[in-house]
Amino acid sequence: MRSILSLLVVLVLFSCAEEPKKQPFQSVGITPVFEDAVSIRAITFLDSRTLAFAGSNGIYGTVDVSSNQVRSSTQYYDSITPSFRAVGGTAEDFFMLSVESPALLYKTGDQGKMELVYTEAGEGLFYDSLAFWNNTEGIAVGDTVDGCLSIIITRDGGNSWTKLSCSDLPEGIEGEGAFAASNSNIAVQGNKVWIGTTEGRIYFSSDKGLTWEIQQTPIISDKPTQGIYSIDFFDENLGFAIGGDYTEPESNKANKIKTVDGGKTWELIADGLEPGYKSCVQFVPNSDGEALVAIGFTGISYSSDGGTNWKQLSEEPFFTLRFLNDSTAFAAGSKRIAKLDFK
Repeated sequence: MRSILSLLVVLVLFSCAEEPKKQPFQSVGITPVFEDAVSIRAITFLDSRTLAFAGSNGIYGTVDVSSNQVRSSTQYYDSITPSFRAVGGTAEDFFMLSVESPALLYKTGDQGKMELVYTEAGEGLFYDSLAFWNNTEGIAVGDTVDGCLSIIITRDGGNSWTKLSCSDLPEGIEGEGAFAASNSNIAVQGNKVWIGTTEGRIYFSSDKGLTWEIQQTPIISDKPTQGIYSIDFFDENLGFAIGGDYTEPESNKANKIKTVDGGKTWELIADGLEPGYKSCVQFVPNSDGEALVAIGFTGISYSSDGGTNWKQLSEEPFFTLRFLNDSTAFAAGSKRIAKLDFK
Protein backbone atom coordinates (compact mmCIF):
# COMPACT_ATOMS: atom_id res chain seq x y z
CA MET A 1 0.00 0.00 0.00
CA ARG A 2 2.83 2.38 0.92
CA SER A 3 4.56 1.73 -2.40
CA ILE A 4 1.35 2.51 -4.29
CA LEU A 5 0.95 5.81 -2.41
CA SER A 6 4.58 6.69 -3.15
CA LEU A 7 4.00 5.99 -6.83
CA LEU A 8 0.91 8.22 -6.84
CA VAL A 9 2.85 11.06 -5.22
CA VAL A 10 5.58 10.76 -7.88
CA LEU A 11 3.00 10.79 -10.66
CA VAL A 12 1.28 13.87 -9.22
CA LEU A 13 4.59 15.70 -8.85
CA PHE A 14 5.56 14.77 -12.38
CA SER A 15 2.24 15.95 -13.81
CA CYS A 16 2.61 19.31 -12.00
CA ALA A 17 6.16 19.87 -13.16
CA GLU A 18 6.74 22.71 -15.57
CA GLU A 19 6.89 21.88 -19.23
CA PRO A 20 10.39 21.90 -20.72
CA LYS A 21 11.39 25.36 -21.82
CA LYS A 22 11.09 25.80 -25.56
CA GLN A 23 14.48 25.68 -27.22
CA PRO A 24 15.73 28.75 -29.11
CA PHE A 25 15.15 28.86 -32.85
CA GLN A 26 18.07 27.68 -34.95
CA SER A 27 16.63 28.08 -38.43
CA VAL A 28 13.62 29.22 -40.43
CA GLY A 29 11.95 27.50 -43.36
CA ILE A 30 10.35 29.76 -45.96
CA THR A 31 7.46 28.56 -48.11
CA PRO A 32 6.12 30.87 -50.86
CA VAL A 33 2.37 31.43 -50.59
CA PHE A 34 1.51 34.34 -52.89
CA GLU A 35 3.39 36.05 -55.70
CA ASP A 36 2.22 39.05 -57.69
CA ALA A 37 3.40 42.46 -58.89
CA VAL A 38 2.53 44.09 -55.58
CA SER A 39 4.36 45.52 -52.58
CA ILE A 40 2.75 44.23 -49.37
CA ARG A 41 3.51 45.98 -46.08
CA ALA A 42 0.35 45.15 -44.15
CA ILE A 43 -0.97 41.76 -43.02
CA THR A 44 -3.20 40.65 -40.15
CA PHE A 45 -4.81 37.46 -38.89
CA LEU A 46 -8.60 37.68 -38.90
CA ASP A 47 -8.78 34.36 -37.02
CA SER A 48 -6.73 31.20 -36.62
CA ARG A 49 -7.47 30.18 -40.21
CA THR A 50 -7.33 33.40 -42.22
CA LEU A 51 -4.59 35.88 -42.99
CA ALA A 52 -5.68 39.12 -44.67
CA PHE A 53 -3.45 41.47 -46.63
CA ALA A 54 -3.50 44.64 -48.70
CA GLY A 55 -0.81 46.35 -50.75
CA SER A 56 0.03 48.52 -53.69
CA ASN A 57 -1.93 48.63 -56.95
CA GLY A 58 -5.18 48.29 -55.00
CA ILE A 59 -4.58 44.59 -54.39
CA TYR A 60 -6.00 42.93 -51.28
CA GLY A 61 -7.08 39.46 -50.27
CA THR A 62 -6.91 36.54 -47.86
CA VAL A 63 -4.81 33.42 -47.33
CA ASP A 64 -6.24 30.20 -45.91
CA VAL A 65 -3.35 29.26 -43.62
CA SER A 66 -4.19 25.54 -43.61
CA SER A 67 -4.20 25.15 -47.40
CA ASN A 68 -2.29 28.32 -48.45
CA GLN A 69 -5.12 29.04 -50.86
CA VAL A 70 -5.19 32.71 -51.81
CA ARG A 71 -8.12 34.85 -52.85
CA SER A 72 -7.29 38.32 -54.12
CA SER A 73 -9.06 41.27 -55.69
CA THR A 74 -8.38 44.86 -56.71
CA GLN A 75 -9.96 47.93 -55.15
CA TYR A 76 -10.56 51.04 -57.27
CA TYR A 77 -11.82 54.47 -56.29
CA ASP A 78 -13.08 56.37 -59.35
CA SER A 79 -9.96 56.64 -61.51
CA ILE A 80 -7.61 56.02 -58.54
CA THR A 81 -5.90 52.75 -57.73
CA PRO A 82 -5.16 53.12 -54.01
CA SER A 83 -1.99 51.96 -52.29
CA PHE A 84 -2.67 50.26 -48.94
CA ARG A 85 -0.14 50.08 -46.10
CA ALA A 86 -2.45 49.60 -43.13
CA VAL A 87 -4.88 46.81 -42.31
CA GLY A 88 -6.80 45.63 -39.26
CA GLY A 89 -9.57 43.31 -38.26
CA THR A 90 -12.40 42.66 -35.83
CA ALA A 91 -14.46 39.51 -35.35
CA GLU A 92 -16.85 40.87 -37.96
CA ASP A 93 -14.82 42.84 -40.51
CA PHE A 94 -11.54 43.40 -42.31
CA PHE A 95 -10.27 46.96 -42.73
CA MET A 96 -7.72 48.50 -45.09
CA LEU A 97 -6.49 52.10 -45.24
CA SER A 98 -4.72 53.80 -48.13
CA VAL A 99 -1.78 56.13 -47.69
CA GLU A 100 -1.83 59.37 -49.67
CA SER A 101 -4.63 61.88 -50.20
CA PRO A 102 -7.40 61.02 -50.52
CA ALA A 103 -7.11 58.61 -47.60
CA LEU A 104 -9.59 55.79 -48.15
CA LEU A 105 -10.64 53.47 -45.34
CA TYR A 106 -12.62 50.40 -46.35
CA LYS A 107 -14.35 47.68 -44.35
CA THR A 108 -15.92 44.38 -45.38
CA GLY A 109 -19.26 44.99 -47.03
CA ASP A 110 -22.46 42.97 -47.09
CA GLN A 111 -22.32 41.78 -50.69
CA GLY A 112 -18.72 40.66 -50.77
CA LYS A 113 -17.46 44.10 -51.77
CA MET A 114 -15.47 46.50 -49.64
CA GLU A 115 -17.41 49.44 -48.20
CA LEU A 116 -15.86 52.92 -47.92
CA VAL A 117 -16.37 54.13 -44.32
CA TYR A 118 -13.96 57.07 -44.11
CA THR A 119 -12.29 59.41 -46.57
CA GLU A 120 -10.09 62.43 -46.07
CA ALA A 121 -8.22 64.73 -48.43
CA GLY A 122 -5.59 67.38 -47.84
CA GLU A 123 -2.03 68.45 -48.41
CA GLY A 124 0.53 66.38 -46.54
CA LEU A 125 -1.95 63.66 -45.65
CA PHE A 126 -0.33 60.23 -45.33
CA TYR A 127 -1.76 57.43 -43.17
CA ASP A 128 0.63 54.79 -41.89
CA SER A 129 -0.94 52.12 -39.69
CA LEU A 130 -4.10 50.74 -38.12
CA ALA A 131 -4.96 48.67 -35.02
CA PHE A 132 -7.96 47.62 -32.93
CA TRP A 133 -8.22 47.41 -29.15
CA ASN A 134 -11.30 45.20 -29.44
CA ASN A 135 -14.21 44.53 -31.78
CA THR A 136 -15.64 48.00 -31.18
CA GLU A 137 -12.73 50.42 -30.84
CA GLY A 138 -9.86 51.02 -33.22
CA ILE A 139 -7.25 53.61 -34.18
CA ALA A 140 -5.27 54.69 -37.22
CA VAL A 141 -2.37 57.12 -37.41
CA GLY A 142 -0.87 59.31 -40.09
CA ASP A 143 1.81 61.97 -40.48
CA THR A 144 1.65 65.44 -38.96
CA VAL A 145 -0.85 67.82 -40.56
CA ASP A 146 -1.57 71.32 -39.19
CA GLY A 147 0.64 70.83 -36.15
CA CYS A 148 -0.16 67.35 -34.89
CA LEU A 149 -0.23 63.71 -35.89
CA SER A 150 -3.28 62.61 -37.87
CA ILE A 151 -5.19 60.20 -35.62
CA ILE A 152 -8.63 58.79 -36.34
CA ILE A 153 -10.63 56.59 -33.94
CA THR A 154 -13.72 54.42 -34.19
CA ARG A 155 -15.99 53.55 -31.25
CA ASP A 156 -18.67 51.66 -33.21
CA GLY A 157 -16.88 48.72 -34.76
CA GLY A 158 -15.44 50.69 -37.66
CA ASN A 159 -18.68 51.94 -39.15
CA SER A 160 -17.64 55.54 -38.53
CA TRP A 161 -14.32 57.25 -37.73
CA THR A 162 -13.56 60.60 -36.09
CA LYS A 163 -10.33 62.57 -36.45
CA LEU A 164 -8.87 63.88 -33.20
CA SER A 165 -8.40 67.63 -32.91
CA CYS A 166 -4.88 68.94 -32.46
CA SER A 167 -6.13 70.47 -29.19
CA ASP A 168 -6.57 66.91 -27.88
CA LEU A 169 -3.06 65.79 -28.85
CA PRO A 170 0.49 66.66 -27.86
CA GLU A 171 2.11 69.29 -30.06
CA GLY A 172 3.73 67.72 -33.08
CA ILE A 173 7.17 68.39 -34.50
CA GLU A 174 7.32 69.74 -38.03
CA GLY A 175 7.72 66.81 -40.40
CA GLU A 176 6.99 64.22 -37.69
CA GLY A 177 5.31 61.12 -39.00
CA ALA A 178 5.07 57.40 -38.49
CA PHE A 179 6.82 55.21 -41.06
CA ALA A 180 4.39 53.26 -43.22
CA ALA A 181 6.88 50.42 -43.41
CA SER A 182 5.07 47.45 -41.88
CA ASN A 183 1.79 48.50 -40.23
CA SER A 184 3.54 48.07 -36.88
CA ASN A 185 4.24 51.51 -35.48
CA ILE A 186 1.05 51.16 -33.39
CA ALA A 187 0.98 48.71 -30.46
CA VAL A 188 -2.09 48.06 -28.30
CA GLN A 189 -2.49 46.20 -24.99
CA GLY A 190 -5.62 46.40 -22.87
CA ASN A 191 -6.80 50.02 -22.98
CA LYS A 192 -3.33 51.29 -23.87
CA VAL A 193 -1.76 52.34 -27.15
CA TRP A 194 1.76 53.32 -28.13
CA ILE A 195 2.61 55.05 -31.43
CA GLY A 196 6.25 55.31 -32.53
CA THR A 197 7.26 58.25 -34.72
CA THR A 198 9.99 59.36 -37.07
CA GLU A 199 11.26 61.69 -34.33
CA GLY A 200 11.90 58.76 -32.00
CA ARG A 201 9.03 59.84 -29.76
CA ILE A 202 6.15 57.65 -28.60
CA TYR A 203 2.59 58.96 -28.32
CA PHE A 204 1.01 57.08 -25.42
CA SER A 205 -2.59 56.81 -24.25
CA SER A 206 -3.79 54.71 -21.32
CA ASP A 207 -7.48 55.23 -22.07
CA LYS A 208 -7.97 54.26 -25.72
CA GLY A 209 -7.08 57.64 -27.13
CA LEU A 210 -9.02 59.94 -24.81
CA THR A 211 -5.89 61.51 -23.31
CA TRP A 212 -2.30 61.54 -24.54
CA GLU A 213 1.27 62.07 -23.39
CA ILE A 214 4.73 61.82 -24.96
CA GLN A 215 7.28 59.16 -24.04
CA GLN A 216 10.83 60.14 -24.96
CA THR A 217 13.25 57.50 -26.23
CA PRO A 218 16.97 57.39 -27.07
CA ILE A 219 16.50 55.81 -30.49
CA ILE A 220 18.38 57.50 -33.31
CA SER A 221 16.30 60.15 -35.09
CA ASP A 222 18.74 62.75 -36.41
CA LYS A 223 17.68 62.38 -40.04
CA PRO A 224 14.25 62.13 -41.74
CA THR A 225 15.03 58.50 -42.62
CA GLN A 226 15.67 57.57 -38.97
CA GLY A 227 13.36 56.93 -36.05
CA ILE A 228 11.01 54.20 -34.79
CA TYR A 229 9.87 51.94 -37.63
CA SER A 230 8.19 49.24 -35.55
CA ILE A 231 6.98 48.72 -31.98
CA ASP A 232 5.50 45.72 -30.18
CA PHE A 233 4.40 44.97 -26.61
CA PHE A 234 4.32 41.52 -25.06
CA ASP A 235 2.10 42.78 -22.24
CA GLU A 236 1.27 46.18 -20.74
CA ASN A 237 4.80 46.58 -19.37
CA LEU A 238 7.25 44.86 -21.70
CA GLY A 239 7.81 46.55 -25.04
CA PHE A 240 10.41 46.67 -27.78
CA ALA A 241 10.95 49.04 -30.69
CA ILE A 242 13.33 48.96 -33.63
CA GLY A 243 14.29 51.20 -36.48
CA GLY A 244 17.47 52.75 -37.73
CA ASP A 245 17.97 54.17 -41.20
CA TYR A 246 16.82 52.35 -44.32
CA THR A 247 19.35 54.34 -46.38
CA GLU A 248 22.15 52.99 -44.15
CA PRO A 249 20.80 49.52 -43.33
CA GLU A 250 24.06 48.18 -41.87
CA SER A 251 24.15 50.86 -39.18
CA ASN A 252 23.23 49.37 -35.80
CA LYS A 253 23.88 52.36 -33.56
CA ALA A 254 21.01 53.38 -31.25
CA ASN A 255 18.35 51.59 -33.32
CA LYS A 256 16.88 49.20 -30.71
CA ILE A 257 15.10 50.17 -27.48
CA LYS A 258 13.29 48.30 -24.72
CA THR A 259 10.95 49.13 -21.84
CA VAL A 260 9.86 47.07 -18.84
CA ASP A 261 7.58 49.71 -17.29
CA GLY A 262 5.06 50.38 -20.03
CA GLY A 263 7.17 53.04 -21.70
CA LYS A 264 7.83 55.31 -18.71
CA THR A 265 11.48 54.67 -19.47
CA TRP A 266 13.11 53.34 -22.62
CA GLU A 267 16.69 52.08 -22.78
CA LEU A 268 18.98 51.30 -25.68
CA ILE A 269 19.69 47.60 -26.05
CA ALA A 270 22.25 45.75 -28.19
CA ASP A 271 23.65 49.16 -29.09
CA GLY A 272 26.25 48.88 -31.83
CA LEU A 273 25.42 45.20 -32.28
CA GLU A 274 23.39 43.39 -34.89
CA PRO A 275 20.84 43.76 -36.27
CA GLY A 276 20.91 47.04 -38.13
CA TYR A 277 17.84 48.53 -39.79
CA LYS A 278 14.63 46.49 -39.59
CA SER A 279 11.10 47.49 -40.58
CA CYS A 280 9.17 45.15 -38.25
CA VAL A 281 9.67 43.51 -34.86
CA GLN A 282 7.33 41.07 -33.11
CA PHE A 283 7.44 39.14 -29.85
CA VAL A 284 7.20 35.39 -30.30
CA PRO A 285 4.00 34.09 -28.63
CA ASN A 286 4.36 31.94 -25.48
CA SER A 287 7.96 33.04 -24.98
CA ASP A 288 7.54 34.98 -21.72
CA GLY A 289 8.68 38.02 -23.65
CA GLU A 290 12.16 36.59 -24.19
CA ALA A 291 11.94 35.78 -27.90
CA LEU A 292 11.74 38.38 -30.68
CA VAL A 293 11.91 38.28 -34.46
CA ALA A 294 12.89 41.35 -36.48
CA ILE A 295 12.47 41.48 -40.21
CA GLY A 296 13.31 43.77 -43.09
CA PHE A 297 14.75 43.89 -46.58
CA THR A 298 18.01 42.98 -44.81
CA GLY A 299 16.69 39.57 -43.76
CA ILE A 300 15.30 37.83 -40.66
CA SER A 301 16.95 38.17 -37.23
CA TYR A 302 16.08 36.46 -33.95
CA SER A 303 16.75 37.00 -30.24
CA SER A 304 16.06 34.46 -27.50
CA ASP A 305 17.12 36.68 -24.60
CA GLY A 306 14.87 39.71 -24.78
CA GLY A 307 16.83 41.54 -27.45
CA THR A 308 20.28 41.49 -25.86
CA ASN A 309 21.79 39.17 -28.45
CA TRP A 310 20.64 38.43 -31.99
CA LYS A 311 21.39 35.96 -34.76
CA GLN A 312 20.48 36.20 -38.42
CA LEU A 313 18.37 33.25 -39.51
CA SER A 314 17.90 34.22 -43.14
CA GLU A 315 18.92 36.83 -45.70
CA GLU A 316 15.50 36.61 -47.40
CA PRO A 317 13.98 40.11 -47.61
CA PHE A 318 10.55 40.97 -46.23
CA PHE A 319 8.79 44.08 -44.94
CA THR A 320 6.47 42.74 -42.25
CA LEU A 321 5.41 39.61 -40.35
CA ARG A 322 2.78 38.34 -37.92
CA PHE A 323 2.86 35.16 -35.81
CA LEU A 324 0.16 32.53 -36.15
CA ASN A 325 1.53 30.58 -33.17
CA ASP A 326 4.83 30.21 -31.35
CA SER A 327 6.65 28.60 -34.27
CA THR A 328 4.79 29.72 -37.40
CA ALA A 329 4.50 33.19 -38.90
CA PHE A 330 3.56 34.74 -42.20
CA ALA A 331 5.68 37.46 -43.79
CA ALA A 332 5.08 39.83 -46.69
CA GLY A 333 7.31 41.94 -48.86
CA SER A 334 7.99 42.91 -52.43
CA LYS A 335 5.85 40.78 -54.74
CA ARG A 336 5.18 38.04 -52.20
CA ILE A 337 3.76 36.52 -49.04
CA ALA A 338 5.47 33.52 -47.44
CA LYS A 339 4.95 31.11 -44.56
CA LEU A 340 7.80 31.03 -42.03
CA ASP A 341 8.40 27.87 -40.00
CA PHE A 342 10.84 28.46 -37.13
CA LYS A 343 12.74 25.48 -35.77
